Amino acid sequence: MVVSVVVGGTNGLGRAIAERFAERQDTVIITGRDRLRADAIAAEIGGDTRALAVDLSSPKTIADAFADVAEVDNLVITAIQQNAISIADFDVQAAIDVVTVKLVGYIETVRVLSSRFRPGASVVLFGGLANVLPYPGSTMVTTFNSGLGGVVRTLAREVAPFRVNVVHPGVVGDSPKWRDVPNHPHLPRTPIGRLVTMAEIVDATEFLLRNSGVNAHELFVDGGVRIS
Repeated sequence: MVVSVVVGGTNGLGRAIAERFAERQDTVIITGRDRLRADAIAAEIGGDTRALAVDLSSPKTIADAFADVAEVDNLVITAIQQNAISIADFDVQAAIDVVTVKLVGYIETVRVLSSRFRPGASVVLFGGLANVLPYPGSTMVTTFNSGLGGVVRTLAREVAPFRVNVVHPGVVGDSPKWRDVPNHPHLPRTPIGRLVTMAEIVDATEFLLRNSGVNAHELFVDGGVRIS
């Protein structure tokens, strides 16, 4: 049985990925900060899905949170703490919090679980298009998504022979965040004539997990908006 862990698997893209894993009959472990909510989402996903309470903003608690996870084949980390932060209204504590989640928390999760990786195990981290297309208020989002490039390169060496990659989604048109927002500014600029879909992000994640030749790679799934 394949064991797939989705950190941040209670909503959005994380949940969609967990649902795909459940559809193919993996043993699925999703995490969220709130255990009761995570349990409820696990029940909705169905199959062999269970939940854990994990808070990446408190990295010292991560090891204990994953104590009963014995084996891992796929590790996907999508968790994020969203804060609009710019230099004009810079909030030092908020900046520390978001970087802690996205960089320290991600690295600590890989460290904790890497000793339980089974042969052929793989890791996919989630970044975002802000690393190359900053926007007002993206100071910290751009910073930590850019930092993930360095994270995957060093982790791919640290946990070799296991592979570590990052996917950078563009604006996902049918995601809960964007599906009710008409006429997104990226739409007319995207060469494929539409925003990317959740299914395309899930497929890209599966590709990175499955393809044994892809390692330390940053994959952009954005419909080409970066060249517009």
